[in-house]
Order: sequence, then structure tokens, then C-alpha cells
Amino acid sequence: MSRVLRASAIMAAGTLVSRVTGFVRTMVLAAAIGTATLGDAYNAAYAIPYAILDLLLLGVLSSVVVPMVVKAQREDADGGRAYEQRLLTLTTVALIIVAALAVWAAPLLIDLYTDWRPGQDNYEWAVTLARFILPQLAFFGVGAVAGAILNTRDRFAAPMWAPVLNNIVVIGAFLVYMVAGRGTSTNALAILGVGTTLGIVAQALVLIVALKRAGFSFRPRLGLRGARLGEMGRAGVWTIGYVVVTQLGFVLITNLASAAGDIVAGHGITPYTLAFQLFQLPYGVIGVSVITAMLPRMSRSVGEGRFDEVRAEFGSGVRLIASVMVPVSLMLMVLGPAITVPLYARGETSIDDAVYIGQVLQVYGLALVPFAVFQLLLRVFYAFGDTRTPVYVGAGTTAVFAGLMLVANALVPPAYVVMGLAFAYAVSYAVGAGVAWMLASRRVRGLGGWTIGGALTKMYIAALPTAVLGLATVWASQQLFGSLTVLNSLIILAVGGGLGGLLYLTVAHRMRIPEVNSIVGMVAGRVGR
Repeated sequence: MSRVLRASAIMAAGTLVSRVTGFVRTMVLAAAIGTATLGDAYNAAYAIPYAILDLLLLGVLSSVVVPMVVKAQREDADGGRAYEQRLLTLTTVALIIVAALAVWAAPLLIDLYTDWRPGQDNYEWAVTLARFILPQLAFFGVGAVAGAILNTRDRFAAPMWAPVLNNIVVIGAFLVYMVAGRGTSTNALAILGVGTTLGIVAQALVLIVALKRAGFSFRPRLGLRGARLGEMGRAGVWTIGYVVVTQLGFVLITNLASAAGDIVAGHGITPYTLAFQLFQLPYGVIGVSVITAMLPRMSRSVGEGRFDEVRAEFGSGVRLIASVMVPVSLMLMVLGPAITVPLYARGETSIDDAVYIGQVLQVYGLALVPFAVFQLLLRVFYAFGDTRTPVYVGAGTTAVFAGLMLVANALVPPAYVVMGLAFAYAVSYAVGAGVAWMLASRRVRGLGGWTIGGALTKMYIAALPTAVLGLATVWASQQLFGSLTVLNSLIILAVGGGLGGLLYLTVAHRMRIPEVNSIVGMVAGRVGR
């Protein structure tokens, strides 16, 4: 576990700074454009390239490209150098074409992902913004491939720190928008859209420079010979299937949320997006860091037939992630509005709007642990080069998700539809994690379920006092101050979040939970130095 912890710590530090600057970025955006019509238009346009990249390109990277690069480094005479060069060249050319087609198809994409129609303000603004934002597909993709190659060389810092520059550039663009005069003219929307794309350009450049410093010598290789496209295609076709399945779920989410936002302003795509970003924070800081460090090692262990090391790597990853996710999930469920009011209640976003975002976040707290375990389980299959099983698991998870979303949309008032979508998300990932666990356990001949289950039980027991303290703090604040304000929200966070976190660490240390002790020891050692 020490190797995972060290590599994860490097990445987590960069990711934490990235997420902090990302929240500053989100706060500035919420203040500039709010959570109603313009906010929904921006978030719809912004979500489309990220949906494509997160589910398509980044899924292919983790399931196909990383294992293929590791294989080339192990088997090729040049250590995989020519293969890496060819991969980066072909990816660059392909994504430039994809970005150009996406810009041309912007109206069709907005029509697909939302319930809006031509002539509505939100539709027209979203199309204009999408045309400025979609070119980032090429730059984000090139940077992602560069980051994947860096990860296979155990260079984890740059991919986690590069988004910080992205956030700084975009924050600057939002501030320019606020100073230059808010509005919905083409020039005003260009500041928002082009500024968003420039952030991704800067991020990609940082990763390319880091790759060069890692010893990578870029030489354009357009030939397909030696690209292993046949082998990659056989594995990648199932990842594409997974993408199609999950995209269907995302399309349904954005359509239902946009329709709800048309009925109740401020209760549409934007609160869903902002709450989801907060929900993803702990997984992005800890989960992604652990998975990124874990996958190349699991791939090597599978290639050498050492299943015991695969089980050990997976078990340590689950326990390490859960040691943070368990208390954070309870805090989100208890303190959601107290988190979102200080972050978003300013400018164009009212306190009531921020409270609703927090209520959605509370529901998302239920999904944090199942979602993280689900993502770890998929990497077990990817380490085996198996991209077919995740498609079946993803299809089942998405089917459950879609059914529950439709039920929520039919039964829940429009003002609470987005909360219903978040609940459907939590239930579907709990079901998906259960199915994936059974299938992965058969593949690896056991995942140590009793050991992992016992560790998670101890973590929940250790986190219960923190949840109780949070509930008591919220109740006391309501009795003393009444409705939430920025000031009493900060008090709640200081007591329920700050003291609650220390209480969890203390109880977990006394219960001798090794993952928490390792984290505390590492932090104490760094502070001591």
C-alpha cells in the first residue's frame, strides 16, 4: 500500500489545488451568469465536450491505451517509443477532425442534449457558446494522451497539476466578462466560450512540455503499420459500446433537467452541474489519484499472471479510497446547503438557488462510495484487457438509472426533479457496483470481500460521531439563526466539517484503521519536515 499511497499523495496534492482553483472558477461563473437561463445555456454547451471526452476518450485511455502502451514498453525493441509517437500523431489528427465536425454540428448537439428548441433564448445562446467551446475537444484529447503516456512512465505530477493553469486562465476570462459588461451579445458570449477553450489549450501545452522533459522525443508518424489498430480496435469497440450506453443516460439527464429548468427557473441543468462537480471533488482528489497509480501496476501483474498482487492492489485501493470517501459522503448528506451557500450565493445566484444546489448535493452524497468502488472495479477488467464486461455492467447500470429517472420525473414535482435524478444515480451505481463485484471476483478468484467489508464497516462506525456532530451543528444553527446565510453556513462548516473531520481522524486512529493512520503519519511527517 505504501507505493500506492506515495504515488497517490503526489497526484492528490496537485488534484486538490486543481479542484480548489476549479471551485474558485465555478464560484466566479455562478456569480457572473447565475443558475437560470444563461447559466443553463453555458452549462449545457460546456457539458457536451466533457461528456464526449470523459466517457469516450478518457475511457479508451484507461481501458485500452494505458495497457497497450505498457505492453509496447515491455515488448518492443525500442521500449515502445515509436508506438507512443504514432499514437500521439494519430490522436492529434483524429481529434482535429472530430472537433471541426462537432463545431459544425453544434445545433444538432444542443438539440440532442436538451429539451430546448430553436427560437428559445437558452437554445440560441447554448449553440453560440458551443461553437466557441467545442474546439477544445482536440486540445483536451491531445493533452489526455500525453498524460496517459506520462502515467505509464510513473510521472504523475504534471497531469494532476496542469488543470490548475486551465482554471486560472478561465477565471481570468470570467472576470473579463464581468468587468467588460455582462450580457448575451455574440461578443459577450465569445469571452465566456473562447476563454473556456483557452484554458484547455494552456493545459495541453503544459502536458506536452512535461512529456518532452520526461524524455519523449516527438516525431510525427502517420503510418498505420505498427499502430496495433486491430488489437486496439478489438478492445476499443467494447469501450465505444460502453460510451454509447452511458451517453444515452447522460442525454436523458440533460433533457429532463433542462425541461425542469424551463418550468422552475434555477432548478435545471445548472444546479445539477454544480452539485455534481462538488460530488466529484473527493473522488477526483483521492479516487482518480489512486486509480491512476494502480492501473499500470495491475496491468503488469495481470500480464505476468500474479493474481495475488492484483487482489492486493485492488484491496488496498478500495480501503484507501473509502477511508476518505466514507466520512465525506456522510458530511455531504448532512452539510450540503451549508457547503453551497458560501460557494455560490453571490452575484446572479441567490441564497435560495444555492440552498437548492446543496439539497441536490445531499442526495449525491449517497452515491459517493458506490460510485468510487464501481470505478475501481472497472479497472480490474481493464487490467485484463477486458472491455466487454464493463459494457454489459454499464448497460445494466444505465438501464436502472434511466428507469429510475423516468419514475422520478413522473412522480416528483418539477422543483425537485434534479434531486430525483441524483437519487436515481446513487441507486443505480450501488446496483452496478454489486454486479461488477461479483463478476470481477470470479475473474481474479476472489477480491477479499470479507476483509474489505470489515474495513468499510469500521470506517462507517468511526464516521458516525462526525455525522452526529454535523446534524447537531445544523440543528443548533437553525435554532439560533433561522434560515441559512453565508455567515452561519461558515460556522456550520467550521464546527460540523472542521471539527467533525478531526473527530473522525481521532476515532479512526483509536480504532486502528491502518489507511487513516498511514495518511495521518504521512501528513505529520511532511509537517515535521
